[in-house]
Amino acid sequence: MTENELARIIVNVAFNIHSKLGPGLLESVYEEIMYHELTKQGLFVERQKSLPVIWDTLKLDIGFRTDLIVDQKVIVELKSVEKVIAVHPKQLLTYLKITNYKLGLLINFNEAFIKNGITRIVNNL
Repeated sequence: MTENELARIIVNVAFNIHSKLGPGLLESVYEEIMYHELTKQGLFVERQKSLPVIWDTLKLDIGFRTDLIVDQKVIVELKSVEKVIAVHPKQLLTYLKITNYKLGLLINFNEAFIKNGITRIVNNL
């Protein structure tokens, strides 16, 4: 499946979850349900995966932890915040560059309409 096909599935899952539960829950609740729903569809999903940062010959295992990685192609960063701030999309773009993945989705469930809470971040896609 392509990154764009995966993104469609991920966005639809987020929409369904938000339609049923609405905003206001903890990020961890949305993460658990997203994981459940995506794996139910047969996708390979990794949660809270620690990925190292490589600098020259140095491998730093203290890099970062992603919320979800879907089919080793799309990084999904979940938020449940009043407002996404400028650093959030920049952070996701950095994750994409470090992993060499091409697509990331930043999803803020704390929006009245989930479509306003989804930001697509690309890295040479």
